[in-house]
Amino acid sequence: MKGYMYILLCADASYYIGSTIDLERRLWQHQNGIGANHTKKRLPIKLVYFEEYDRIDGAFYREKQVQRWSRKKKEALITAAPEKLNQLAKCRNESHHRNQ
Repeated sequence: MKGYMYILLCADASYYIGSTIDLERRLWQHQNGIGANHTKKRLPIKLVYFEEYDRIDGAFYREKQVQRWSRKKKEALITAAPEKLNQLAKCRNESHHRNQ
């Protein structure tokens, strides 16, 4: 069963990342206030990005991965800027730089 990882832009400029097997239905739910609590309080929402997977577990895994990203990294994904993704993915930890 196919799955989708998606990113919504909410009315307060926050992002919501989710996964589903029926993207159209899930967007309708969010827009009508029966989606997640986060989106319910921040209507209207707009779909700004999605990825399709062969299985829902792949979409769910990707959702959890992207949820941990910084806002700048999410925006690089949304705007299809792979060079920014690579730059933002680099470790900025001081101890990491000393060990290289």
